[in-house]
Parts: sequence; structure tokens; C-alpha cells
Amino acid sequence: MADVIIQKKNEVYLSVDCEPHIKYELSEYFTFEVPNAKFMPQYKRRLWDGKIKLFSPADGQIYVGLYDYLVDWLDLREYSYENKDNKFYGLPNETNELISAPGIVDYVKSLNIPFKVRDYQYTAIYQALKYNRRLLLSPTASGKSLMIYAIARYFADSNRSTLIVVPTTSLVEQLVGDFDSYGWSSEDYCHKIYAGKEKQTNKPVTVTTWQSIYKMPKTWFEQFDCVIGDEAHQFKAKSLIGIMTKLHNCKHRIGFTGTLDGSNTNQLVLEGLFGPVNKVVKTKQLIDKGYLSSLKINILLLRHDESSFESYQEEMDYICRHERRNKFIQNLALNQTGNTLVLFAYVEKHGQILYDMINSKVSGNRKVFFVHGGVETEDREEVRRITEEQSDAIIIASYGTFSTGINIRNLHNIIFASPSKSRVRNLQSIGRALRKSESKDSAILYDIADDFTKGERRNYTLNHMIERIKTYSQENFNYEIIPINFRRKNE
Repeated sequence: MADVIIQKKNEVYLSVDCEPHIKYELSEYFTFEVPNAKFMPQYKRRLWDGKIKLFSPADGQIYVGLYDYLVDWLDLREYSYENKDNKFYGLPNETNELISAPGIVDYVKSLNIPFKVRDYQYTAIYQALKYNRRLLLSPTASGKSLMIYAIARYFADSNRSTLIVVPTTSLVEQLVGDFDSYGWSSEDYCHKIYAGKEKQTNKPVTVTTWQSIYKMPKTWFEQFDCVIGDEAHQFKAKSLIGIMTKLHNCKHRIGFTGTLDGSNTNQLVLEGLFGPVNKVVKTKQLIDKGYLSSLKINILLLRHDESSFESYQEEMDYICRHERRNKFIQNLALNQTGNTLVLFAYVEKHGQILYDMINSKVSGNRKVFFVHGGVETEDREEVRRITEEQSDAIIIASYGTFSTGINIRNLHNIIFASPSKSRVRNLQSIGRALRKSESKDSAILYDIADDFTKGERRNYTLNHMIERIKTYSQENFNYEIIPINFRRKNE
């Protein structure tokens, strides 16, 4: 008899049956420290040890998506194992034998999509349908919406229902609009859920924000055969994990994300919920092939007088109130040629100030927009639509509303008005400028950084700049550091 018996409990969890000592070894192997746990309230109150445990020795459960990691560990320790069939859920490692790569190419071509489907898109669609579970790492402007569309159409044509979860209401509207552009009537086949909209439908595809459904009962989720998570890196949150674990009978799970945050813990959670990572294509490859605009990054390093701050928040408050710095951003935005996106972190204490300053100095009929979480979805979509038709508009927007997913092809410049060390946020923000249009084949990012170094002590946001530079180097982006003197004694 095998040392370990592996069987699906449902489409969320595997049941691992083995001797207690093997369970405790597995528990130790699948236990990880959560990054920055020491700053979290539960850890500070000693209610949590700061670790995430992906295998429970008490009930022998582990996410189905971690099957490959499980058997790799068993092979390494030379434990024998057996996959036991579940009459309802099937084998832990089953694949869809009816799917072939040539067959997927033929199927996608039969959809008569009015855009050229790229080779890597065919491959990603095939992998998602063949293996039932995949976390597809596909950067901005790689055509994620087309891949999602083809997968959703496949299940709709098979009389199966699909749940598509996106992070914002703007992305609900944008994705459904993309489906229309591919030749499918979203009015007939897609149901949108957000902001109190009806949650029941007979349509084959439901597109929703996670905020709109995470409190729904498990019975509501039983209607879905496939779940697709767009911007899946945001599925780390407890409520989003709750959604995925309520989908007990949902066999097909496909996550799309432009980037992962580099944390092993977070990647394993995502793979557990969706399946193994497949890297679809890299941003640099898309640029080299001419699919995306070429990108130049100018890191504008503002060298201030030496200062020390007690906390990150104190430093950010100082930066937001810095009159000369805000004036610099104002002039930088006004002097750009083409459409410009200015991204900020705080609405009232920074975004509003920048908008008022820029709007007061704009000349002629040049349009200036202010977008943040308080702006209605329809109004954000209208800003996006108008900007596509402009050649010199300025959008002052919060990272939360415009760094992720928003598709503006006619965007020439981005200004990072607020510093961030988040790899995911920075790459998503850069993606806003990479889409090509008839009038644009290059883009510029102005990354504004601040140096308050005192002695050998670097300030918080300067360290964040160093993290961004690491990301730029890893992605092979073309960047240049341009020092700018902001010291008062030299004014």
C-alpha cells in the first residue's frame, strides 16, 4: 500500500491520507512567514504567529492547485503515493483529453475575432482549457481580454456558465465592451454585477467585482462551471479567497495577472486557488516584437536638504505638502506633448492639490480630468473614452482607479507623483502607457523620487525608489536617473 493517498475532496481541496508523522512533515514544509506580518494588528496583539499554513495536519487538506508541489515533495522524500479517483470530482491530476492545440486554434479562428490572434494567446487558451487550472502570467497589453473572451465563449458554447471576477467597476464595463468589439453581443450573453445590480441571471457569462459577491452564500456559487480571475494578484485578500473556496464544484479555474509581487507565500496561495503558473509572454518581448510602445523611464531624483522622518507617513505628508515639488509636477505635466496621466496616492492631501494647480494653469481647450474612487464608474469610462479622442489631455488619477487594467491606447506620458515600492502597482501603472495607437509608438514614464539622505541614513521613499529600479532592471526597461537640485540653500 502507498504511503500517501491523494484524493479530491472537492474542487477546492485535496484530501491527503497518510501517517501522522508525514502529515506533520508536510505541515512544516507548507508553512511560510507572511511578508511584513510584524506590522499587522493581529500579530501585534499576539493573536497570530505571522505564518500561513497551506496544509492542515488536523484534516489533511491542501489546495488542489498545489498538487504538483505536493507530489514533488513526496518524490524528494521517496514516499510512495497513489491518486484515488473521486466519482464526482475525478482524479487530482486529471486533464481534458478532448482538448488539443490544433483544435483550439481551429476553434478560436471559428469565432471570427476581428483582430489577429497571436501565437502565445493560442498557447495560453490551450493550456487553460487542457489543464483546467492555470495561473497565466500575462503582462499589460498582451491581450488578456481576448484570451478571457475565447475561454468564456468555449464554455458558453458547451452550455456551461462562467464567472469572471475583476477588481473594479471600470473593468467590468471595459471587459464587457471588449467582448462587444470581438463580435459577441454582451447584452444577450453577459450579465454585469456591481453597485447593487441584480445578482441572478440566466446568461452564460457573469462579470462582476469581488466586492459585489463575496458575501453571497455558497449555494449561489454552485451555478458556475468556470471561474476566471482577472488581475488575480489581488486574490490574496481574505474576502477574495473566500469567493474561491465557496466554488466547491467549479472545476475550471483560470487566473490572469500581469505580475506577481515576488512573495513566495502569495504565489503559492494563488497557485493553490487557480493552479500552476504559466508565463505567457514578457513585456520586453512584446516591445521587441512591436506589439507595444517602446518605453523610456526618466527617474527624476529630487535632491532635498538633509532631513530625517520618524515614520513613512510623516515623510509622505511632507512630500504631499511640498509646494515646490507640486509646482514641479504641475509644470512637468503642462509641458508634455500628448496625453498625460499623473498618478497619486492620496486624494485630498495630494490629488486635489495637483488637480487644482494644473487646472488653473491649463491653456486653451486642453482637457484636464480628476479621477478617484469617489468618481462614478460611468464617469471614469467617459474620461477614458474622451482621452482616446484627445491629443493633449491630462488625467490626474489615483493609483487605485487608473493603475490597474484601464485601457487607454492613446496615452503618451505617465508621471509617478507619489512614490511606491509595490512591484505589482508599478508594473501595472507602466502598462497604462504601453499600448500602441495610430498616433503613438513610444511612451515616457517620469518617476519622481526624493532624496532626503542624512548622513548614511536613507529616507523611506528613497529606499522605495531603489526597489523600483530593481524592478526596471529585472524587466530590462530602459531607464536613466536624472538628479535635480531641490536644496533650499542653493536656490
